[in-house]
Amino acid sequence: MSIPYFKPNTERLWRNIEALAEIREADFGGWTRRAFTPRYAEGRLLVRRLMEEAGLAVRRDAAANLLGEMTGTLPDLPPLLVGSHTDTVPNGGRFDGIAGVLAGIEIAGVFSENRYRPERTLLVADFTAEEPTDFGISTVGSKAMAGGLGPDMLALKDPSGRTLAEALDEAGGDAGRIAEARVPAGSLRGALELHIEQGPVLEKAGKLLGAVTGIVGIKRMLVSFEGRADHAGTTPMDARIDALTGGAEAILSLEGLCRKAGNAVGTVGKITVLPNAANVVAGGAELNAEVRSLDPREIEQLTDAFSRACGEIARRRGLGLTERTLSHTKPVAADPGLLEAVRRSCLARTDRVIDITSGAGHDMNQMALVCPVGMVFIPCREGRSHAPEEWCEPEHLGLGAAALLGAVLGLTGE
Repeated sequence: MSIPYFKPNTERLWRNIEALAEIREADFGGWTRRAFTPRYAEGRLLVRRLMEEAGLAVRRDAAANLLGEMTGTLPDLPPLLVGSHTDTVPNGGRFDGIAGVLAGIEIAGVFSENRYRPERTLLVADFTAEEPTDFGISTVGSKAMAGGLGPDMLALKDPSGRTLAEALDEAGGDAGRIAEARVPAGSLRGALELHIEQGPVLEKAGKLLGAVTGIVGIKRMLVSFEGRADHAGTTPMDARIDALTGGAEAILSLEGLCRKAGNAVGTVGKITVLPNAANVVAGGAELNAEVRSLDPREIEQLTDAFSRACGEIARRRGLGLTERTLSHTKPVAADPGLLEAVRRSCLARTDRVIDITSGAGHDMNQMALVCPVGMVFIPCREGRSHAPEEWCEPEHLGLGAAALLGAVLGLTGE
Protein backbone atom coordinates (compact mmCIF):
# COMPACT_ATOMS: atom_id res chain seq x y z
CA MET A 1 0.00 0.00 0.00
CA SER A 2 1.02 3.64 -0.41
CA ILE A 3 2.35 5.21 2.81
CA PRO A 4 0.87 8.70 3.42
CA TYR A 5 2.92 11.66 4.60
CA PHE A 6 1.64 13.34 7.77
CA LYS A 7 3.12 15.99 10.05
CA PRO A 8 2.66 16.26 13.80
CA ASN A 9 1.14 19.40 15.30
CA THR A 10 4.15 20.77 17.19
CA GLU A 11 2.16 23.51 18.92
CA ARG A 12 -0.36 21.00 20.27
CA LEU A 13 2.42 18.66 21.39
CA TRP A 14 4.19 21.51 23.16
CA ARG A 15 0.98 22.62 24.91
CA ASN A 16 0.41 19.09 26.16
CA ILE A 17 3.95 18.87 27.53
CA GLU A 18 3.52 22.17 29.36
CA ALA A 19 0.17 21.05 30.79
CA LEU A 20 1.58 17.77 32.11
CA ALA A 21 4.73 19.43 33.44
CA GLU A 22 2.65 21.73 35.63
CA ILE A 23 1.23 18.76 37.53
CA ARG A 24 4.07 18.61 40.04
CA GLU A 25 4.92 18.58 43.73
CA ALA A 26 4.67 22.11 45.13
CA ASP A 27 7.26 21.46 47.85
CA PHE A 28 10.01 20.37 45.42
CA GLY A 29 12.09 22.41 43.05
CA GLY A 30 11.97 21.73 39.33
CA TRP A 31 9.31 19.41 37.94
CA THR A 32 8.76 16.57 40.40
CA ARG A 33 6.15 13.89 39.76
CA ARG A 34 7.42 10.68 41.27
CA ALA A 35 5.77 7.34 40.68
CA PHE A 36 3.10 6.16 43.12
CA THR A 37 2.29 9.65 44.40
CA PRO A 38 -0.94 11.69 44.13
CA ARG A 39 0.64 14.03 41.56
CA TYR A 40 1.66 11.04 39.42
CA ALA A 41 -1.89 9.74 39.51
CA GLU A 42 -3.19 13.19 38.58
CA GLY A 43 -0.78 13.41 35.67
CA ARG A 44 -1.92 10.05 34.36
CA LEU A 45 -5.53 11.23 34.40
CA LEU A 46 -4.46 13.97 31.98
CA VAL A 47 -2.56 11.44 29.86
CA ARG A 48 -5.61 9.20 29.75
CA ARG A 49 -7.78 12.10 28.59
CA LEU A 50 -5.27 13.04 25.88
CA MET A 51 -5.17 9.41 24.70
CA GLU A 52 -8.95 9.31 24.44
CA GLU A 53 -9.05 12.64 22.57
CA ALA A 54 -6.52 11.19 20.11
CA GLY A 55 -8.87 8.33 19.32
CA LEU A 56 -7.22 5.65 21.45
CA ALA A 57 -9.07 3.03 23.50
CA VAL A 58 -7.45 3.22 26.94
CA ARG A 59 -6.84 0.53 29.55
CA ARG A 60 -4.47 -0.36 32.38
CA ASP A 61 -2.73 -3.69 32.68
CA ALA A 62 -1.87 -5.56 35.87
CA ALA A 63 1.34 -3.51 36.27
CA ALA A 64 -0.65 -0.25 35.99
CA ASN A 65 0.87 0.50 32.58
CA LEU A 66 -1.43 2.99 30.83
CA LEU A 67 -2.06 1.71 27.29
CA GLY A 68 -3.89 3.39 24.42
CA GLU A 69 -4.83 1.25 21.42
CA MET A 70 -5.74 2.11 17.84
CA THR A 71 -6.87 -1.09 16.16
CA GLY A 72 -5.40 -1.59 12.69
CA THR A 73 -7.19 -2.68 9.56
CA LEU A 74 -5.35 -6.01 9.80
CA PRO A 75 -5.75 -6.67 13.54
CA ASP A 76 -4.18 -10.13 13.37
CA LEU A 77 -0.79 -8.55 12.68
CA PRO A 78 1.41 -8.08 15.77
CA PRO A 79 0.97 -4.48 17.01
CA LEU A 80 3.65 -1.79 17.07
CA LEU A 81 4.17 -0.14 20.48
CA VAL A 82 5.30 3.47 20.94
CA GLY A 83 5.87 4.91 24.40
CA SER A 84 7.91 6.08 27.35
CA HIS A 85 7.06 7.26 30.89
CA THR A 86 5.62 10.25 32.74
CA ASP A 87 7.21 9.88 36.17
CA THR A 88 10.22 12.04 37.05
CA VAL A 89 13.17 12.02 39.40
CA PRO A 90 13.02 14.44 42.35
CA ASN A 91 13.72 17.99 41.19
CA GLY A 92 13.60 16.75 37.60
CA GLY A 93 12.75 18.17 34.20
CA ARG A 94 9.86 18.52 31.76
CA PHE A 95 10.92 16.32 28.86
CA ASP A 96 12.55 13.08 30.06
CA GLY A 97 10.01 10.38 29.22
CA ILE A 98 7.17 12.88 28.86
CA ALA A 99 8.22 13.78 25.31
CA GLY A 100 8.03 10.13 24.23
CA VAL A 101 4.57 9.46 25.66
CA LEU A 102 3.03 12.65 24.32
CA ALA A 103 4.68 12.23 20.91
CA GLY A 104 3.05 8.80 20.70
CA ILE A 105 -0.31 10.34 21.55
CA GLU A 106 0.30 13.05 18.94
CA ILE A 107 0.89 10.39 16.28
CA ALA A 108 -2.44 8.77 17.15
CA GLY A 109 -4.10 12.18 17.03
CA VAL A 110 -2.70 12.85 13.55
CA PHE A 111 -3.99 9.49 12.37
CA SER A 112 -7.45 10.19 13.80
CA GLU A 113 -7.86 13.69 12.40
CA ASN A 114 -6.78 12.44 8.97
CA ARG A 115 -9.16 9.45 9.27
CA TYR A 116 -6.23 7.12 8.71
CA ARG A 117 -6.02 3.61 10.12
CA PRO A 118 -2.73 1.75 9.82
CA GLU A 119 -2.76 -1.88 8.82
CA ARG A 120 -1.00 -2.81 12.04
CA THR A 121 -2.51 -1.93 15.44
CA LEU A 122 -0.76 0.95 17.22
CA LEU A 123 -0.23 0.84 20.99
CA VAL A 124 0.82 3.96 22.91
CA ALA A 125 2.26 3.22 26.36
CA ASP A 126 2.88 5.26 29.47
CA PHE A 127 5.04 2.73 31.31
CA THR A 128 4.71 2.64 35.08
CA ALA A 129 7.61 3.95 37.18
CA GLU A 130 10.55 4.05 34.77
CA GLU A 131 12.67 6.14 37.15
CA PRO A 132 14.25 4.68 40.32
CA THR A 133 11.59 4.34 43.01
CA ASP A 134 11.60 4.26 46.79
CA PHE A 135 11.39 0.46 46.40
CA GLY A 136 14.94 0.44 45.00
CA ILE A 137 14.09 -0.57 41.42
CA SER A 138 13.19 1.19 38.19
CA THR A 139 11.42 0.30 34.89
CA VAL A 140 8.66 -1.33 36.92
CA GLY A 141 5.99 -1.44 34.22
CA SER A 142 8.23 -2.54 31.38
CA LYS A 143 9.82 -5.16 33.65
CA ALA A 144 6.38 -6.62 34.14
CA MET A 145 5.78 -6.63 30.38
CA ALA A 146 9.04 -8.51 29.95
CA GLY A 147 8.07 -11.01 32.66
CA GLY A 148 10.76 -9.81 35.06
CA LEU A 149 8.71 -8.44 37.96
CA GLY A 150 8.78 -11.39 40.31
CA PRO A 151 7.50 -11.97 43.86
CA ASP A 152 10.77 -10.80 45.42
CA MET A 153 10.45 -7.41 43.73
CA LEU A 154 6.74 -7.11 44.51
CA ALA A 155 7.60 -7.64 48.19
CA LEU A 156 10.08 -4.74 48.30
CA LYS A 157 9.07 -1.97 50.71
CA ASP A 158 9.38 1.79 50.59
CA PRO A 159 10.32 3.81 53.72
CA SER A 160 6.67 3.90 54.81
CA GLY A 161 6.48 0.09 54.79
CA ARG A 162 4.24 -0.07 51.72
CA THR A 163 5.10 -2.93 49.37
CA LEU A 164 5.51 -2.50 45.64
CA ALA A 165 2.55 -4.83 45.17
CA GLU A 166 0.39 -2.51 47.27
CA ALA A 167 1.61 0.53 45.33
CA LEU A 168 0.75 -1.11 42.01
CA ASP A 169 -2.73 -1.94 43.24
CA GLU A 170 -3.23 1.66 44.40
CA ALA A 171 -2.09 2.85 40.94
CA GLY A 172 -4.79 0.84 39.21
CA GLY A 173 -2.88 -2.39 38.60
CA ASP A 174 -3.41 -5.85 40.05
CA ALA A 175 -0.22 -7.29 41.52
CA GLY A 176 -1.92 -10.59 42.22
CA ARG A 177 -2.29 -11.06 38.46
CA ILE A 178 1.05 -9.56 37.46
CA ALA A 179 1.79 -12.43 35.10
CA GLU A 180 -1.03 -11.17 32.86
CA ALA A 181 1.01 -8.02 32.11
CA ARG A 182 3.68 -10.10 30.42
CA VAL A 183 3.95 -9.69 26.66
CA PRO A 184 4.71 -13.03 24.98
CA ALA A 185 7.80 -12.97 22.77
CA GLY A 186 6.84 -12.37 19.17
CA SER A 187 3.46 -10.81 19.96
CA LEU A 188 4.69 -7.27 19.14
CA ARG A 189 6.17 -6.08 15.85
CA GLY A 190 8.45 -3.87 17.90
CA ALA A 191 8.69 -0.94 20.30
CA LEU A 192 9.83 2.61 19.50
CA GLU A 193 10.67 5.48 21.83
CA LEU A 194 11.37 9.18 21.29
CA HIS A 195 13.61 10.64 23.99
CA ILE A 196 15.80 13.61 24.75
CA GLU A 197 19.43 12.54 24.55
CA GLN A 198 20.22 13.44 28.20
CA GLY A 199 23.80 14.11 27.09
CA PRO A 200 25.71 16.68 25.01
CA VAL A 201 26.71 14.63 21.95
CA LEU A 202 24.05 15.84 19.50
CA GLU A 203 24.39 19.47 20.52
CA LYS A 204 28.19 19.45 20.34
CA ALA A 205 28.13 17.75 16.94
CA GLY A 206 25.56 20.22 15.60
CA LYS A 207 23.10 17.39 14.89
CA LEU A 208 19.33 17.47 15.30
CA LEU A 209 18.41 13.79 15.41
CA GLY A 210 20.07 10.61 16.62
CA ALA A 211 19.31 7.04 15.58
CA VAL A 212 20.08 5.01 18.70
CA THR A 213 22.23 1.96 18.02
CA GLY A 214 22.52 0.65 21.58
CA ILE A 215 21.55 1.23 25.22
CA VAL A 216 23.77 0.62 28.24
CA GLY A 217 23.17 -2.12 30.74
CA ILE A 218 22.75 -1.20 34.41
CA LYS A 219 23.42 -3.25 37.52
CA ARG A 220 22.08 -1.80 40.76
CA MET A 221 23.20 -3.00 44.18
CA LEU A 222 22.32 -2.32 47.80
CA VAL A 223 25.42 -2.38 50.02
CA SER A 224 24.94 -2.12 53.79
CA PHE A 225 27.74 -1.57 56.31
CA GLU A 226 26.90 -2.34 59.95
CA GLY A 227 28.95 -0.64 62.62
CA ARG A 228 28.21 0.56 66.16
CA ALA A 229 26.40 3.72 67.13
CA ASP A 230 28.35 5.68 69.76
CA HIS A 231 28.51 9.17 71.23
CA ALA A 232 30.37 11.45 68.82
CA GLY A 233 32.04 13.42 71.61
CA THR A 234 33.12 10.71 74.01
CA THR A 235 34.19 7.89 71.71
CA PRO A 236 37.91 8.07 70.77
CA MET A 237 38.76 7.81 67.08
CA ASP A 238 40.57 4.51 67.53
CA ALA A 239 37.57 2.99 69.34
CA ARG A 240 34.97 3.73 66.67
CA ILE A 241 33.27 1.25 64.38
CA ASP A 242 31.90 3.87 62.03
CA ALA A 243 29.68 2.50 59.27
CA LEU A 244 29.54 5.81 57.40
CA THR A 245 33.30 6.20 57.00
CA GLY A 246 33.38 2.66 55.64
CA GLY A 247 30.63 3.61 53.23
CA ALA A 248 32.50 6.75 52.18
CA GLU A 249 35.58 4.69 51.42
CA ALA A 250 33.46 2.30 49.35
CA ILE A 251 32.03 5.19 47.33
CA LEU A 252 35.52 6.41 46.48
CA SER A 253 36.51 2.86 45.60
CA LEU A 254 33.69 2.61 43.04
CA GLU A 255 34.68 5.95 41.57
CA GLY A 256 38.28 4.83 41.19
CA LEU A 257 37.37 1.52 39.59
CA CYS A 258 35.14 3.16 36.98
CA ARG A 259 37.62 5.94 36.21
CA LYS A 260 40.18 3.29 35.30
CA ALA A 261 37.69 1.28 33.25
CA GLY A 262 37.31 3.87 30.53
CA ASN A 263 33.77 3.71 29.15
CA ALA A 264 31.87 2.52 32.22
CA VAL A 265 30.32 4.80 34.83
CA GLY A 266 29.60 4.06 38.47
CA THR A 267 27.50 6.02 40.94
CA VAL A 268 26.32 5.95 44.52
CA GLY A 269 23.39 8.33 44.34
CA LYS A 270 21.63 7.53 47.60
CA ILE A 271 22.94 6.95 51.14
CA THR A 272 20.84 5.97 54.14
CA VAL A 273 22.57 6.56 57.48
CA LEU A 274 21.48 5.22 60.88
CA PRO A 275 20.70 6.83 63.20
CA ASN A 276 21.48 9.89 61.02
CA ALA A 277 22.15 12.23 63.92
CA ALA A 278 24.80 14.94 64.01
CA ASN A 279 26.27 13.84 67.34
CA VAL A 280 26.20 10.06 66.87
CA VAL A 281 28.80 7.84 65.19
CA ALA A 282 26.92 6.06 62.42
CA GLY A 283 25.83 2.56 63.28
CA GLY A 284 24.65 1.80 59.76
CA ALA A 285 25.24 3.05 56.23
CA GLU A 286 23.29 1.77 53.25
CA LEU A 287 24.51 2.60 49.73
CA ASN A 288 22.49 2.41 46.53
CA ALA A 289 25.21 1.79 43.95
CA GLU A 290 25.08 1.21 40.21
CA VAL A 291 27.42 0.49 37.27
CA ARG A 292 26.56 1.19 33.62
CA SER A 293 28.28 0.05 30.45
CA LEU A 294 27.57 -1.13 26.91
CA ASP A 295 29.80 -4.15 27.64
CA PRO A 296 28.14 -6.81 29.85
CA ARG A 297 31.51 -8.27 30.80
CA GLU A 298 32.70 -4.89 32.02
CA ILE A 299 29.63 -4.54 34.24
CA GLU A 300 30.34 -7.91 35.85
CA GLN A 301 34.05 -7.22 36.26
CA LEU A 302 33.44 -3.84 37.90
CA THR A 303 30.67 -4.96 40.23
CA ASP A 304 32.75 -7.98 41.28
CA ALA A 305 35.72 -5.69 41.96
CA PHE A 306 33.51 -3.31 43.92
CA SER A 307 32.15 -6.19 45.99
CA ARG A 308 35.68 -7.34 46.81
CA ALA A 309 36.66 -3.78 47.77
CA CYS A 310 33.66 -3.51 50.10
CA GLY A 311 34.60 -6.82 51.71
CA GLU A 312 38.16 -5.62 52.31
CA ILE A 313 36.91 -2.32 53.76
CA ALA A 314 34.53 -4.14 56.11
CA ARG A 315 37.25 -6.54 57.33
CA ARG A 316 39.77 -3.78 57.92
CA ARG A 317 37.29 -1.58 59.78
CA GLY A 318 35.53 -4.34 61.74
CA LEU A 319 32.21 -3.71 60.04
CA GLY A 320 29.42 -6.07 59.13
CA LEU A 321 28.55 -6.19 55.45
CA THR A 322 25.54 -7.34 53.45
CA GLU A 323 25.15 -6.98 49.70
CA ARG A 324 22.18 -7.50 47.43
CA THR A 325 21.61 -7.06 43.70
CA LEU A 326 18.47 -4.97 43.23
CA SER A 327 18.26 -5.22 39.46
CA HIS A 328 20.41 -6.13 36.48
CA THR A 329 19.49 -4.83 33.05
CA LYS A 330 21.68 -6.05 30.22
CA PRO A 331 22.95 -3.80 27.40
CA VAL A 332 20.71 -3.67 24.36
CA ALA A 333 21.48 -3.36 20.66
CA ALA A 334 18.82 -1.72 18.53
CA ASP A 335 17.09 -4.11 16.17
CA PRO A 336 18.66 -3.70 12.68
CA GLY A 337 15.28 -3.40 10.98
CA LEU A 338 13.91 -0.81 13.40
CA LEU A 339 17.23 1.05 13.40
CA GLU A 340 17.07 1.32 9.62
CA ALA A 341 13.44 2.50 9.76
CA VAL A 342 14.40 5.17 12.32
CA ARG A 343 17.50 6.23 10.40
CA ARG A 344 15.62 6.43 7.11
CA SER A 345 12.83 8.51 8.65
CA CYS A 346 15.32 10.87 10.33
CA LEU A 347 17.24 11.42 7.09
CA ALA A 348 14.00 12.13 5.24
CA ARG A 349 13.56 15.18 7.48
CA THR A 350 17.10 16.52 7.94
CA ASP A 351 20.65 15.63 6.95
CA ARG A 352 21.84 16.52 10.47
CA VAL A 353 21.55 12.95 11.74
CA ILE A 354 24.05 10.65 13.45
CA ASP A 355 24.06 7.18 14.94
CA ILE A 356 24.38 7.42 18.72
CA THR A 357 24.44 5.20 21.81
CA SER A 358 22.50 5.83 25.01
CA GLY A 359 24.27 6.06 28.34
CA ALA A 360 20.91 6.19 30.12
CA GLY A 361 18.64 3.26 30.73
CA HIS A 362 15.14 3.20 29.25
CA ASP A 363 12.03 1.07 29.17
CA MET A 364 13.37 -0.19 25.85
CA ASN A 365 16.01 -2.16 27.82
CA GLN A 366 13.19 -4.30 29.13
CA MET A 367 11.10 -4.38 25.96
CA ALA A 368 14.12 -5.70 24.04
CA LEU A 369 13.64 -8.97 25.93
CA VAL A 370 10.32 -9.58 24.16
CA CYS A 371 10.45 -7.62 20.87
CA PRO A 372 12.69 -5.59 18.55
CA VAL A 373 13.32 -2.02 19.79
CA GLY A 374 14.44 1.30 18.34
CA MET A 375 14.85 4.87 19.59
CA VAL A 376 15.04 8.43 18.26
CA PHE A 377 17.08 11.01 20.18
CA ILE A 378 16.62 14.77 20.08
CA PRO A 379 19.06 17.29 21.60
CA CYS A 380 18.73 18.76 25.06
CA ARG A 381 20.45 21.99 26.00
CA GLU A 382 24.01 21.44 27.30
CA GLY A 383 23.12 17.77 27.77
CA ARG A 384 21.35 18.61 31.03
CA SER A 385 18.76 16.15 32.31
CA HIS A 386 17.32 14.98 35.63
CA ALA A 387 17.46 18.65 36.63
CA PRO A 388 15.19 21.70 36.40
CA GLU A 389 17.47 23.04 33.62
CA GLU A 390 16.47 20.19 31.31
CA TRP A 391 15.35 21.86 28.07
CA CYS A 392 14.39 20.89 24.55
CA GLU A 393 13.69 23.42 21.81
CA PRO A 394 10.12 23.20 20.44
CA GLU A 395 11.36 22.83 16.85
CA HIS A 396 13.62 19.93 17.87
CA LEU A 397 10.71 18.26 19.62
CA GLY A 398 8.57 18.66 16.51
CA LEU A 399 11.33 17.30 14.29
CA GLY A 400 11.78 14.28 16.54
CA ALA A 401 8.04 13.63 16.61
CA ALA A 402 8.00 13.83 12.80
CA ALA A 403 10.83 11.32 12.58
CA LEU A 404 9.02 9.00 14.98
CA LEU A 405 5.82 9.41 12.98
CA GLY A 406 7.62 8.49 9.76
CA ALA A 407 9.07 5.36 11.34
CA VAL A 408 5.65 4.38 12.72
CA LEU A 409 4.05 4.86 9.30
CA GLY A 410 6.67 2.65 7.70
CA LEU A 411 6.36 -0.09 10.29
CA THR A 412 2.57 -0.12 10.67
CA GLY A 413 1.76 0.19 6.98
CA GLU A 414 4.09 -2.50 5.68
